Amino acid sequence: MRRRILSAASLVLFAAAACPARSDEIAKTPAFTTVAELSSGFHSLYAQNFSEAREKFDTWESQHPEEPFGQVAIAASYLFEELYRQGVLSSDFFLNEKRFLHGIEGKPDAERMKSFQDALDRARKLAKARLSKNKRDPEAFFALTLAAGMESNADMMLKKQHLESLKRLKEGNEYAKELLAEQPDANDAYVALGSANYIIGSLSGGARFFLRFGGIHGDKKLGMQQLGKTIDGGRYLQPFAKILLALASRREKQNPTAQKLLHELSEEFPESPLYAAEYAKAMGRPIPAEMHP
Repeated sequence: MRRRILSAASLVLFAAAACPARSDEIAKTPAFTTVAELSSGFHSLYAQNFSEAREKFDTWESQHPEEPFGQVAIAASYLFEELYRQGVLSSDFFLNEKRFLHGIEGKPDAERMKSFQDALDRARKLAKARLSKNKRDPEAFFALTLAAGMESNADMMLKKQHLESLKRLKEGNEYAKELLAEQPDANDAYVALGSANYIIGSLSGGARFFLRFGGIHGDKKLGMQQLGKTIDGGRYLQPFAKILLALASRREKQNPTAQKLLHELSEEFPESPLYAAEYAKAMGRPIPAEMHP
């Protein structure tokens, strides 16, 4: 029962936060403005061109070694790749109750996961160095939020280390809340909060009651609304919010919403077989052979 409860917190993929700049002093920071090189890297990432995405992130990071966001982006490329390889980012996973609540079958790729963890460690080291100089440094909060959310996902869905996952989930949510307290229109932050609300809200009433003792609450409707805020005003995480909300909408039998989002994703990333295949499924159409991921 406890394992099942903790597993429900698993899909807070990239449980992250980003927000617009609050002042001139952070106006040029990568997490809070659109950096062309990073945007290009994230486009490759969402298109499942993982090596290409990493090459772009590596190039940017080498030119900005003091910025934790570069290492966060590199870590994201490894995690997103493993989730894709394991079939997590699909309706086959979301609509299978056993898989949705318990995670992947088997084990993740060890080399890929080591690279993911190494990048996270470097990101946290850089973020803490920034906090030692400015305890409210927004770039540091962004990096630590994203790192906690990604590690929560990896621990739960891939490594199945449930207690560690829950700790990281709570950590990521706290950082996200701090950002939102300072900047209420930090729309990318709602990926973390919305994902947690939806997944935990999908549990039975008894399971949610248990989690409340640990300060974890869930509300499916609120979670979907929060993902919508990232879709309406997010930056690097907007496509990811679309993926999550589309798959959640499939679970809730809200097919028009799922169809709209998956159509948008397939138009934005025509080189990806994932969104075209998921769109075909949502429309009740056969999946052509060339669309199979």
